[in-house]
Amino acid sequence: MLKRLFLHYIAEETRPMLRLAIPLVLAELGWMTMAIVDTMMVGRQAHSAEAIGAVSLGSILFASAAIFGTGLMLGLDTLVSHSYGSGDIEDCHRSMVNGLYLCLAISPVLMGIIYLFERVLRHLNIPEPVLAQAIPYLRTLNWGTFPLLAFFVFRRYLQGMNLAKPVMFALISANLVNLLGNWALIYGHLGFPAMGTVGSGWSTCFSRTYMMLVLLAYSLYYDHRNKTGLRNAARLPNSLRFRKLVRLGLPAATQFGLEVGVFAVATALIARLGAVPLASHQVALNTVSFTYMVPLGISAAAAVRVGQGLGRRDADAASRAGWTAMLLGTGFMGCMALLLFLIPGPIVRIYTSDRALIPPTITLLFVAAFFQLFDGMQTVATGALRGAGDTRTPMFCHLFFYWLVGLPLGAYLCFRLGWGAPGLWTGLSVALILIGSALLYFWRRKERSFATMHFQPTPENLTPANDPTFSV
Repeated sequence: MLKRLFLHYIAEETRPMLRLAIPLVLAELGWMTMAIVDTMMVGRQAHSAEAIGAVSLGSILFASAAIFGTGLMLGLDTLVSHSYGSGDIEDCHRSMVNGLYLCLAISPVLMGIIYLFERVLRHLNIPEPVLAQAIPYLRTLNWGTFPLLAFFVFRRYLQGMNLAKPVMFALISANLVNLLGNWALIYGHLGFPAMGTVGSGWSTCFSRTYMMLVLLAYSLYYDHRNKTGLRNAARLPNSLRFRKLVRLGLPAATQFGLEVGVFAVATALIARLGAVPLASHQVALNTVSFTYMVPLGISAAAAVRVGQGLGRRDADAASRAGWTAMLLGTGFMGCMALLLFLIPGPIVRIYTSDRALIPPTITLLFVAAFFQLFDGMQTVATGALRGAGDTRTPMFCHLFFYWLVGLPLGAYLCFRLGWGAPGLWTGLSVALILIGSALLYFWRRKERSFATMHFQPTPENLTPANDPTFSV
């Protein structure tokens, strides 16, 4: 009887969760496919290990700064979903407009930080053939900083109102733009000069600009068709809304920065081992990042569904959304763990035919199989907590377990015990297992608190997004 009640409890939420999550998962997979295409295209050049290593370094360093900016936009998940759940579309518009102002404010700062990374690279004893390609590649990626941040503003705005399909279309079609750009700019087709690895950077930059323009066009089209009032929304920045975005987004941005940053440090440390360990690390990282995109899409859907449930003041719906997302995300990652454990060889050969890279990459995928389930768990729990307005707990968990446990342990295994790259991966695997377990515990505590929340009536012009009496 209890099992039947549980299945009914989950089944009631599964359909609306999947309706939102599937386009977001496809969008995340499209996002990751762009990185995989870049790796595969540059890997077909002569000296494939150096080219793949350069893309690995440039991408992870750019991401470690840019992800902080995109993380600031995650406050829109909470504000837009709460406002949409309460029926206040005008408030959704206000959040989006202030998100764009936030982009304008932080883009120059992030571009300056990314520029300074060049000096860091020159002091890491990285092999010169890798460094000679990594620095110009990083410079080209830097020009795509503002389009990337603006894309995330439009994405959070649209998906917070259950409009996930345009996001999916933008990312999937951007893969075609990126594929064509890589083919033309790396190898010199369609009248363009052969630019090598740096051509892949320009292709990525153009693709991100394209994605931003697609979502801008759809937002205007949706407003024109449905008369939602976007064109009449206040165009001046609102200091209160701006502060709320930063208050919600800063812990999430810090958490993403800590997560990407630890892999950036790991990549820089592995680069000291040589081109082959670095390239094998990049291939393995691309693979686990691809599997990670599915729970990441489910996590975004969880943030929206939990937030909308609380916006409607329906604690049971918010709780049900979080647990349904958890079941979907961890179930998928459990299947991926089996694949990485059973057939790592064919997976590696998708990226490269270089026989020197295949054995070390298989070893890294074997390590990755052990943390897949917990990676899915921590990702979905982070989204569910974000929908409930808690962005600080994931930040502290990532800070403690990644930086104070996983990275020191990995560095010790890598350099002191001589395990090499698998040692660093083992340390990060231990951290992920601990993070997943901790965030599952904190989500359970938060979900139990929903039943005791006091949802006070608010005036007609006040929504959960701007109501000081509404606390989650």
